[in-house]
Amino acid sequence: MTQTYRYQLGTKTYQFADLADLMAKATPARSGDRLAGVIAESAEQRAVAQLLLSEVPLKTFLNEVLVPYEEDEVTRLIIDEHDVNAFEPISHMTVGDFRNWLLSDKASSEMLSQIRAGVTPEMVAAVSKIMRNQDLILVAQKCRVVSAFRNTIGLPKRLSTRLQPNHPTDDVNGIAASILDGLLYGAGDAVIGINPATDNVAQATRLMQLMDEVISLYEIPTQSCVLTHVTNTIECIENGAPVDLVFQSIGGTEKTNSSFGFNLATLAEAHQAALSLKRGTVGQNVMYFETGQGSALSANAHHGLDQQTCEARAYAVARKFNPLLVNTVVGFIGPEYLFDGKEITRAGLEDHFCAKLLGLPMGCDVCYTNHAEADQNDMDNLLTLLATAGCSFVMGIPGSDDIMLNYQTTSFHDALYARRVLGLGASPEFEKWLEKMQIMTDASHAKLSNQLPPAFAGTLRGLATGTNDG
Repeated sequence: MTQTYRYQLGTKTYQFADLADLMAKATPARSGDRLAGVIAESAEQRAVAQLLLSEVPLKTFLNEVLVPYEEDEVTRLIIDEHDVNAFEPISHMTVGDFRNWLLSDKASSEMLSQIRAGVTPEMVAAVSKIMRNQDLILVAQKCRVVSAFRNTIGLPKRLSTRLQPNHPTDDVNGIAASILDGLLYGAGDAVIGINPATDNVAQATRLMQLMDEVISLYEIPTQSCVLTHVTNTIECIENGAPVDLVFQSIGGTEKTNSSFGFNLATLAEAHQAALSLKRGTVGQNVMYFETGQGSALSANAHHGLDQQTCEARAYAVARKFNPLLVNTVVGFIGPEYLFDGKEITRAGLEDHFCAKLLGLPMGCDVCYTNHAEADQNDMDNLLTLLATAGCSFVMGIPGSDDIMLNYQTTSFHDALYARRVLGLGASPEFEKWLEKMQIMTDASHAKLSNQLPPAFAGTLRGLATGTNDG
């Protein structure tokens, strides 16, 4: 039975209708929750909600589901696959106890790995709501999540990058130029991933073949992905296209995912199809998922929940399929959901913390739209905080400006900055390749070569004279 949550503060009584209401009111302010009508009415009410939430036993989240079990396959996934044995070490804790334990030395990297299957998305969302930014960074930095395909992502003191060579007309020369630009900055070890301007099977296949040729020609230890709909990728596999990773944007409720045109069975079919290709060399994590706070609300599929709790539930979907990569596109939907740099920063740190605690290889598209109250300095701040927190990967786009999707994100040199300042490397296999190709003289310290690498110099001379067949 759903209980009523009540807190007495002096002569005033604060009452919250149910756990979902309490979670929403405890959430740090953001415009999406205001739009949904679930935000706290005042800073005092938010503080009271956080105090009350801290006293909620973790077991409550197993008995009082936020979206009805009978109506939602994501809820069924969360409850049915909960690991009781993994949960046992923390089963006696409240949300506040859990926070204190996470921040303690008892919560080592090894211990966090042991409990992750026993932690639900709602539990991690709840604890994140009573944590400061530095708390989110400290705990996320202790989480170790490693995945692999043609290289290894998520090792300590590493920061990988998705090389994102989008083009407004999918022009092959424009895409190839962006790929070359990124490789020369040491970007692309997470994935070379293209958002197609024209989204259909034929175009996806064409772009997959382009990237496969580049990766094969230069023997790059990385993977490619066309960010097309999962059903298109299944058809590409059936047609014999060179598919490395299967992509899909996902949400935290069944209704959200239905609005995206898929369900868990669709993802399972795609996962098995990609595994059957056996294209990985050092691992077989074949899925790539993107998420973002506000997607459930924008689809009118949030069930009255706050957007951060819905976001955390999406990570249960991702966790089911052992992905190579997951990232939150944190500021992409716009100021209606995350209004300014402060809200975007908080959301990025929350998403990274929650996903890592649940065992996902989590990255972040550190980004904003041009009508948000944010700028590139806000992105510099968030990039630095996330890299400090152990973020698995970030985006790399020419000049930080995606000319196809029309939003602002991080550039190749932004990732280079983070690696240099924080002493972070690319994936180990990719670092060896960077030195072999003479792109870098000291890849472990992100030192670029002063000369154009010989392998690329010949290609560029051919392009200039029109004699290059590659």
